[in-house]
Amino acid sequence: MSFTRLLCAAAALAAFVGPIAAPVSAMAQSKTVAITAIVQHPALDATRDGIVEALKDAGFVQGQSLKVEYQSAQGNPATAAQIARQFVGSRPDVIVPISTPSAQAVAAATRDIPVVFTAVTDPVSAQMVKSMEKPGANITGLSDMAPVAEHVALIREILPQAKRIGVLYNPGEPNSIVLVKALKDEAAKAGLSVVEASVPKSSDAQPAVRSLVGKADAVYIPLDNTVVSALESVVAVGQQAKLPIFSADTDSVARGTVASIGFDYFQVGKQTGAIVARVLKGEKPGDIPVTLAKGTDLFVNPKSAAAMGVTLPDAVVKRATKVVGQ
Repeated sequence: MSFTRLLCAAAALAAFVGPIAAPVSAMAQSKTVAITAIVQHPALDATRDGIVEALKDAGFVQGQSLKVEYQSAQGNPATAAQIARQFVGSRPDVIVPISTPSAQAVAAATRDIPVVFTAVTDPVSAQMVKSMEKPGANITGLSDMAPVAEHVALIREILPQAKRIGVLYNPGEPNSIVLVKALKDEAAKAGLSVVEASVPKSSDAQPAVRSLVGKADAVYIPLDNTVVSALESVVAVGQQAKLPIFSADTDSVARGTVASIGFDYFQVGKQTGAIVARVLKGEKPGDIPVTLAKGTDLFVNPKSAAAMGVTLPDAVVKRATKVVGQ
């Protein structure tokens, strides 16, 4: 075959193959990420948005090379399990459960689909991973273990006369059990006692905080999804009874708590999304160590503090990352 005829044949082959090859390549790059959360509230919503943003930064653009599915369990563990089974049935490339209850539901539902959890306080105690360094199997993720010692120190700084800290939490959330234990340990070191009030469901939050009036000098809300989803009702009681309410998450400060040292959950989501991108690009989840959330901010709300009978010290306000409620 002459050189000219060879070139013509090659061109004809390229013309035939080209239109087929392009869609195949595009299909190979398209990924599906299924995200679920136990409930909708600002911190968890910000986490979800941060995940999508980080995936975009990594080259996975929603609507182009990425499909994102999202469902909330609306605070119901049975619904969380149902969502987990539904996601497993749809076979996404990665499932991303936000919060401990959702992560436990997903971990129980699959042993082969990659799972990257986030906003999980203690994944080892929750029996989702073998260890932080070597999670194993099909799962890894990010822990948002709260800086409880710093929270206790902040409460003492703002309320130096306080002796008793009330804590609202759902005993059905494993993350809350871990944090309440940590609170008791840190409070004891600071010479404070802890008064517990149980909140099995969000509608119990207001009567629970009312039960602490006269029994506690301040109330602490851990990273408890049940209580945080009903935060406004808790804040209302705090303002009526002049009972200062503190939170473990900074997003709750804008909703009326006095102050918090915590994570920017949009950044928590971005840190999580970076892990998801690694898995989408071929890394095995079980080989990726569980990451600890990075960066803590101090948020204060002087207006809400005043409504609860508290004047924030100038030193606290001056070093705050963000002053809200003004």
